[in-house]
Amino acid sequence: MLFPRKLLLTTLALPLLGLAGRGAKAEEAPGPVQIRPGEHKLEITIQGRLFAVYRTDPKLPKPFMHPVFAAPGVSVVRPLENPEDHPHHKGIWVAVDEVNEVDFWAERGHIVNRRAQVLCCGQLGKLAVENHWETFGGKLIVVEKTTITIHPNGLMEYDIHFVAPKTHPVVFEDTKEGLFGIRIPNWMRERQGGKVVNSDGLKGTAACWGRRAAWVDYYNTYPKDKKIYGVALMDHPENPYPARYHVRNYGLFTLNPFGERAYTRGKLPPRPVKLQPGQSLRLRYAIYIHPGDTQQAKVDAVYRRWIGKVASQSQ
Repeated sequence: MLFPRKLLLTTLALPLLGLAGRGAKAEEAPGPVQIRPGEHKLEITIQGRLFAVYRTDPKLPKPFMHPVFAAPGVSVVRPLENPEDHPHHKGIWVAVDEVNEVDFWAERGHIVNRRAQVLCCGQLGKLAVENHWETFGGKLIVVEKTTITIHPNGLMEYDIHFVAPKTHPVVFEDTKEGLFGIRIPNWMRERQGGKVVNSDGLKGTAACWGRRAAWVDYYNTYPKDKKIYGVALMDHPENPYPARYHVRNYGLFTLNPFGERAYTRGKLPPRPVKLQPGQSLRLRYAIYIHPGDTQQAKVDAVYRRWIGKVASQSQ
C-alpha cells in the first residue's frame, strides 16, 4: 500500500467528538444558525428558515441530508420518491464502495448512526455524528466520526475521521464510487442546461470529471422563479489524498480521494488506502449552497476563507 508522508494516522483513542448520545442537544445561543434534534433527525435552520435536515434513522441504509434548500421552496437535492436511476443517490451523503470488500456506495452495507449531538448553535451551527459502517449481518467494518459545521452563508464543512477497529485493518480500494457528495435535482443538472466550472477555469462535466481541483461549482436557473442557484464542492489542501471530482451531466456530483486508477482510466496504478487496527484517517471537505452563479456567489473567495481558517458568517 502507498502512504504519503502527510497521512494523518492516530490511534483509536481519538476523542468521541463530545458525543453524549443520540439526539443530545447543546443549549441554543442567539444567532442565525440553529439545530434542533427530532426523532431520528436534526433540523438545521438559517435565519429562521429550514436549511437542511440530517436524517439518522437506523432503518435507513445510511445517514444523509435531505431536504436541502438554497432558498425557501428551492431544493438543491433530488426528491427521494421514485428516482429515475441510482436510488442510492440520496441528498448529501458520505459513502464509498469496496471497504474491506463491502460496497457501501450501493447500499450493500449498512451505515448506522450510533450517536448525534448538537455541539453549538448561534453564529455557527455544529453537530457531531458517529456512524458505524457495518455489514447487514452486523459486523463492524470501520467507524466514521464526523463534525459538520454550518455557516450562515450556506457553507457546510465536513471534518471526517475514519477509525479502524482494534480488531482488524481497513482497506479503502481504488474506486470512482465515492465519497462525499450530492445528487442535485434534475432542473439543475447539465442535461437541463446547468453549468459546471472548476477552480482552474475548466467548464462542463466532461472537462471537470476525474480531475483534481480546489473546488467545482454546479449551477443553473430555477425554472419557477428564474433565479440562479448552485452547489460547490471543495477539497481541503491539507487532506493527505487530493480528491478527484465525480461530476456527471445527469446530476451526480461528488469528490473522492480513493480513485487514482478509476478516474484516470488506468493511466495511473491503483492506490488503495490501508488503515492498521486502531489507526484513523482525517479528510476535510465543504459544500457551499448558494444563490447566483460562480462569480456572484464568490465561490473562490468562500473557498479561500475556509482553508484560511478564518471563515465566518461574513463570508
